[in-house]
Amino acid sequence: PPPGRAPVPPDGGWGWAVVFGAFVSIGFAYAFPKGLAIFFKEIQDFFGTSYSEVAWISSIVLATTYGAGPISSILVNRYGSRPVVMFGGLLCGVGMISAAFCTSILQLYICVGFITGFGLALNLQPSVIIIGKYFLKRRPIANGLAMAGSPVMLCTLAPLNQFLFDNFGWRGSFLILGAILLNCCVAGALFRPIGPATASAKNQDALKGKVTEDAVEMSSSTNVPTENKTEEEGEKDCCEKINQYLDFSLFKHRGFLIYLIGNVLMFLGFFAPIVFLAPYAKHTGIDEYSAAFLLSILAIVDMVARPATGIIANSKWVRPRIQYFFSFAIAFNGTCHLLCPLASNYTGLVVYSSFFGLAFGMVCAMLFETLMDLVGAARFTSAVGLVTIAECCTILLGPPIGGTLIDTFGDYKYMFIKCGAVMVLAGTFLFIMNYYNYRVLAKEEKERKAKEEDPKSVRTENEGRNNWNRDTTQVGPELEPLREEQEEVKKEMNGT
Repeated sequence: PPPGRAPVPPDGGWGWAVVFGAFVSIGFAYAFPKGLAIFFKEIQDFFGTSYSEVAWISSIVLATTYGAGPISSILVNRYGSRPVVMFGGLLCGVGMISAAFCTSILQLYICVGFITGFGLALNLQPSVIIIGKYFLKRRPIANGLAMAGSPVMLCTLAPLNQFLFDNFGWRGSFLILGAILLNCCVAGALFRPIGPATASAKNQDALKGKVTEDAVEMSSSTNVPTENKTEEEGEKDCCEKINQYLDFSLFKHRGFLIYLIGNVLMFLGFFAPIVFLAPYAKHTGIDEYSAAFLLSILAIVDMVARPATGIIANSKWVRPRIQYFFSFAIAFNGTCHLLCPLASNYTGLVVYSSFFGLAFGMVCAMLFETLMDLVGAARFTSAVGLVTIAECCTILLGPPIGGTLIDTFGDYKYMFIKCGAVMVLAGTFLFIMNYYNYRVLAKEEKERKAKEEDPKSVRTENEGRNNWNRDTTQVGPELEPLREEQEEVKKEMNGT
């Protein structure tokens, strides 16, 4: 492809190896913090701390994984997905291995919470981003398959952690887990950079160099005093640099803002029910192993739900309306939680877990697909970074708020009702706002066409052309073929 234009996604071939790599690294990034809970009781006894102090380990890992999103995005924009994931895998391994030698809970916060959490953040985003580079037509399927890594890993990690713990204690387990996490480096090695992007970048750098040389020659020949400008230019340069890696103009993008608000709301009720499902089952008098089995049911249903959702979302009926499908999935999730307090016995909880697994899988499979659909693959890297840092706060707050409700009322039902209500609200908000957004976009498209067809003056035609160019750059490479056709038609018209 010509310099500066994104290569066409191959939609297969090596792309499936990339999906496998993403499956592994996304799986670790999501399932690992949840799987750690098995060691908490022992660590709590070992250091003689309260349960809430130990539970912060999971919270810090999750929050770091989401909060370091923008750093991850910047690194991917700068170095590409492969080295970032490999470095992330290395950090995860180092964090867990050093955690095996910790002598205080604070050191565990640093080693497990921050170092491993940061490593997982460097695993999560590049994996999601590279799928958008390798797939366009089959992207929802690829996303669904890669996101299935999370429940598969959760199913494997929970029993594995228990086995490791029984045989090697928590220190030995952390050493072995550190070694297992180094597999993320292998997954990252599969992320082969796509297309001759590097060559075009070199050309651009050479061009930039030449332009600056010319500028220097011109300024020296005219002898204009340039000293007083440098500070302002330096500031401007810095802002431009940040903007180059994290595109803040996305905050003017209507679709992106709608997605952001809806998701931040949704995450207030997204993780809490999973955290409190087993304790709730024990609270109603169910034994520990049966309570733990509820999470396995959830994960198994989730495992099937994600790829299935991907296939449905890719069908020609759903793909154009994927935003509505996503809002339905969130509202469906909320409805499950609202009905959960009605489940009084074990059978009821099994039914709830199955539906929850289905709803959870549906949301997770489309989480990034819907964002890619709104902002286009070109601006997706920045969008993911900005979204995850906003979500990080509500992800941290969700479970503690749920815990406070349980402590206050001594009953779990208010926590489920809170989560359900928040998610139904988020789903409804996304549905209504996306409907409004599509209406406005259609209206703008109509106006633009009317302007282009109106042959009164060349000025409006040029305006139309500029608008069209601006919009295609905003939407990303998805509209590239359309734009080329338009340009050819215009050339023909000019020729006549």
